[in-house]
Amino acid sequence: MLAPMNAPAATDLVLTASLLQLLQWLQREGYGFTTVSPATHARVNARAGADEARGLRDVFGWSRPFAPSLLPQEPMDSLRAGGLLTTHEGGRLRSAVRVSTLHGRLFAHSAYPTLQSDAVFFGPDTYRFADLLVQELRDEALPLHPRILDVGCGSGAGGIVSALAGGVLPRLALSDINPRALAFAAANAAHAGFGRAELAEGDLFQPLQGEFDLIVANPPYLNDGEERLYRHGGGRWGEALSARIVREGLPRLRPQGRLILYTGAVMVDGRDPLLEALRPHLRASGCPWRYRELDPDVFGEELDEPAYRDAERIAAVALVVQRQDDPMRVHLHPAMA
Repeated sequence: MLAPMNAPAATDLVLTASLLQLLQWLQREGYGFTTVSPATHARVNARAGADEARGLRDVFGWSRPFAPSLLPQEPMDSLRAGGLLTTHEGGRLRSAVRVSTLHGRLFAHSAYPTLQSDAVFFGPDTYRFADLLVQELRDEALPLHPRILDVGCGSGAGGIVSALAGGVLPRLALSDINPRALAFAAANAAHAGFGRAELAEGDLFQPLQGEFDLIVANPPYLNDGEERLYRHGGGRWGEALSARIVREGLPRLRPQGRLILYTGAVMVDGRDPLLEALRPHLRASGCPWRYRELDPDVFGEELDEPAYRDAERIAAVALVVQRQDDPMRVHLHPAMA
């Protein structure tokens, strides 16, 4: 049973139910798929013989068109009920949903290519984000019954992974400005056993009440010319949303609570403008924090875009901040002093 904080429209509830039924069916079929970058996806689908689906991984992983007779009635009914089928040339169909495997569990997200403004993204960043969360929660466990928030949740993968790894009987909240993302996240949470996850539609923390033991975020961090919700972070380099999450998130932490941010940072002449913008605020907060690069070079194709004409590279970075009981106590990682 889903427990939305701000109730989604009835059509979203239908979408969530359809996605959950599809996930359950694929689980029974032993389905599995690892989602690659869009560039790799395009290369694989351009190969000879990849123009039509021949199995479940082609339909729900590689997003290839398929003959209506390929799938049995049960998944077809789920796709139709959720409005998740599109027509393709030659009488073929395409699924509007992809399903990926992460840490042994299935997650629904948008089909390739993710061109729509409200697309629900899942890719290599999601795997890096999930691994970061598991590592952090292994190094320092959460309290019993922690309240966990995945802000800007998208598919909900970050919050779900944290809830599975982070404590006994966690309370999971998922927030996003995109109602379609919340419908997908609700289905993914229910499939993972969190059917009573709190759902909040709105801008970052605005629709939420109270404090949290853990806030996790993997926000959009690119400067996207089309300003698609799942890609565009705002600001000069796409960094604005990440900075807002830190500024607005720290006051929402309980004592000893943590904020774990996975995002991208543009490097310009050897400088990190995101870290430069965050450092004064982090120092003023009196909270211990750690910042590091996880991957020095992601989304290299974006450097061809006019917005990145002065950039050297885009790195995947992690920021971990912990609130103290005494806000005047300051502990800086040596590398950040």
